[in-house]
Amino acid sequence: MDMEGPSAHSTASLRLAGRRDSGGDIEAYPSRDTKHFRVCRFIMETGVKLCMRSVPVATACVLYHRFFERVGIHAYEPYLVAMSCVYLAGKVEEQHIRTRDIINVSHRYFNSGSAPLECDKEFWDLRDSVVQCELLILRQLNFQVSFEHPHKYLLHYLLSVKSLVNRHAWSRTPVAETSWALLRDCYHGAMCIHHRPQHIAIAMLYLALNSYGVELPAGEREWWQHVFHPVFLLHPNRSQQMAAPP
Repeated sequence: MDMEGPSAHSTASLRLAGRRDSGGDIEAYPSRDTKHFRVCRFIMETGVKLCMRSVPVATACVLYHRFFERVGIHAYEPYLVAMSCVYLAGKVEEQHIRTRDIINVSHRYFNSGSAPLECDKEFWDLRDSVVQCELLILRQLNFQVSFEHPHKYLLHYLLSVKSLVNRHAWSRTPVAETSWALLRDCYHGAMCIHHRPQHIAIAMLYLALNSYGVELPAGEREWWQHVFHPVFLLHPNRSQQMAAPP
């Protein structure tokens, strides 16, 4: 299969100079994990500026992680792949984002305060690179770009746990907000593609409850047994052969 695409050595078309890290300096990329963390942060910040919903942003991150699970980190320009993942995720989740908007937001991300790119050769070269990279991602993933995310499970679990807690105690602690923030953060790394969405959702809720010391009523079963079938936690291999919980 022809897998030619925009390589890390042909990034002249990107022209996204002045890459920044949290301190504003040129990125040194001390490790593979740090690189992926920073690129996924770019995806999330870009998604916010493009008014993308949380699920399309999550899909973009999963596309990115799955792509680099199959190819070397140095074979392709990570930020170009990220831009294409945002573009493709918009299509998959039916929130189409124009390539021009993605390019301009990305340009401002790397060049704070700069004016939008003119529709010159540089712009069209970058647009072509984004489109070509999108096709490369599709081929690498065998066109399997629809994913099940933990979001719907976390919403269900939050509603179930809320019914078990005194409403005054629930209103005093931001368990829901913290759970959603933890879920968003887990997409910075590859955890989102290595674990089932049910497992991730219950883990985020469990961590949020423990962080604020929220105690749930004691009974014959643990609280998570009321909202989540234990076989999925105790036997992850068997869970792949079973239907997802309601």
